Amino acid sequence: MKDARVLGVDACRAGWIGVVPPAGSRDGGAARAYFAPRVADLVALADADGEVDVVAVDMPIGLPDPYPDAHSGDPQGRTRRRADVLARAELGPRWRSVFMTPVRAALEADDYASAVAVNRRLAGEGVSRQAFGLKEKLLEVERWVREAGRRVVEVHPELSFARLAGAPVPHPKTTWAGAERRRELLAAAGVVLAGDLGRAGAMAGVDDVLDAGAAAWTALRVVSGEARPLPDPPEVFSDGIPCAIWA
Repeated sequence: MKDARVLGVDACRAGWIGVVPPAGSRDGGAARAYFAPRVADLVALADADGEVDVVAVDMPIGLPDPYPDAHSGDPQGRTRRRADVLARAELGPRWRSVFMTPVRAALEADDYASAVAVNRRLAGEGVSRQAFGLKEKLLEVERWVREAGRRVVEVHPELSFARLAGAPVPHPKTTWAGAERRRELLAAAGVVLAGDLGRAGAMAGVDDVLDAGAAAWTALRVVSGEARPLPDPPEVFSDGIPCAIWA
């Protein structure tokens, strides 16, 4: 797909941040950044400057099913997406950045305690606060994906940065050393995040912008055929959505 336009997307406190590298180039010009409260609106903003062919989103896409005998109260082990398990294994010391995706019923619970109880009953383990805190955005993405009208892939920025660096990046992105290293890695790969990013720069944190940049880099690899899914081929659960993390 020559000169494809891609969008890397990450959730931020106020909504969504998106990064679009220069079309048709991996080594020239600064990326553009966008912000919107809703993911569909973010994509529409990016489309207004030129239709986006591939969207890479830092959010689980595809929810695991309960284990077969969950409703009978006879656990057969933990239900986990292979994408999450494989990403954790590859990230080594940074494995905690990958949370295990809960089953749908846990995400639909009214509160965290209820979500933990439901997921423990249906999937054999609890739910992290981070995962439950993202429930609204996760379900928002799931609804949007079904009507996106273009290719959408799931990414995990730390996995993307590990591929860029050849190994997991040692310092967290919330530190100066970690943020600067990730910015350098992206710039060397043609995703230059610099200068005034407009509203996006005012609404999103540094780590959010970096993660959206990593997602954009992975989207470029999807277009070029360099990216590979974890697992390969992707899993498909009862929701019918191919489930894999691309890097």
